[in-house]
Amino acid sequence: MENRPRFASRTSWNLELNPLAQALEARRKSGREILDLTESNPTRCGFQYDGDSPLRALTDPRAMFYEPHPRGLLPAREAVARYYAEQRAAVRPEHIVLTSGSSEAYSFLFRLLAEPGDNVLVPRPGYPLLEFLSRLNDVELSSYRLMYHGNWEIDFDSLEAAADERTRAVIVVNPNNPTGSIVRPSERLMIEDFCRRRGLALISDEVFLDYTFPEAAGAAGTFAGTSGCLAFALNGLSKTAALPQMKLGWIAAAGPAGLAEEALDRLEVIADTYLSVATPAQWALPELLAARRRIQRQILDRITGNLHCLDQLLSRQSLCARSNIEAGWSAILRAPGTLSDEERALELLDKDGVLVHPGHFFDFGGEGYLVVSLLPPPLVFREGISRMLARITA
Repeated sequence: MENRPRFASRTSWNLELNPLAQALEARRKSGREILDLTESNPTRCGFQYDGDSPLRALTDPRAMFYEPHPRGLLPAREAVARYYAEQRAAVRPEHIVLTSGSSEAYSFLFRLLAEPGDNVLVPRPGYPLLEFLSRLNDVELSSYRLMYHGNWEIDFDSLEAAADERTRAVIVVNPNNPTGSIVRPSERLMIEDFCRRRGLALISDEVFLDYTFPEAAGAAGTFAGTSGCLAFALNGLSKTAALPQMKLGWIAAAGPAGLAEEALDRLEVIADTYLSVATPAQWALPELLAARRRIQRQILDRITGNLHCLDQLLSRQSLCARSNIEAGWSAILRAPGTLSDEERALELLDKDGVLVHPGHFFDFGGEGYLVVSLLPPPLVFREGISRMLARITA
């Protein structure tokens, strides 16, 4: 009898396509029209980058020499420190660790902070990537709620209730994806106090922070440089410079004197084990960060323009409404609960060629939620939203 190799239980996912993915694949194969209102890849949305400067930045002759540093090349970390200085956050280069992106940053921190079976607290609604990352790192997730009262706010009662003796960290996504909500100064103080009292680390995912709307008053800003508790701010080029293909992110560590340094020493060993960040991207980082403003202006113009279009179309009917958005690239719509979120998304794709995310993808606590991206080209966005609202109001 032949024995088969065994696979680890952490990879025992259901690999079958869900009904929406099956319907999408079938529609693509048939060549039928698709108005994709889930598109969040900026490199596919028609933005104009700063000429060929991103490519030129990758041709630095120093990239031909391999002299790695576990935390990342110093000029690259200095560029990140300058980025935070512009946000009035004092972060020293030695407190920065470069990674190949936020996913790797999460993995490094899970390995740093948690034993197998420990848990971290995550916001709900939230992005499903964390479920995969936690499982791959043998960490469990416990959720706390974001409640909507005109704005999305942290439910601190649920945060307290979610923590137990095996909790090791709290994750805040600031701004949150997909709710587009920001952490306010009062919430920041309460989160830092919660972590300090319970001896927990704070992980702040800030990849959308540069896309906070000007009218969003009272944003707490970055957690980089905080001293209230052991804290790690995550960011990178994927959203900040709209360059996900560069695969470069970072962790900015902060906290009480001595504690942050110990964490960084341990992180350095983890980073040294992988040395994952490509040298050309590190040498290019100062130029890529310096050029981010042009692409950010385009994205903010696109987001605000599509949001204005959405509000115009919503004002012509009364069955569908949106939640308030303070930042980010997504909008949350509430539709009548006559169909489940998945049934609604399948109907829109099948009958109207419009692709939207059903709310359960982001773990909303109920039916009637649809999530759309604000990045698609304006003509695609307007036509897709128009068809969607026509279907819902019919």
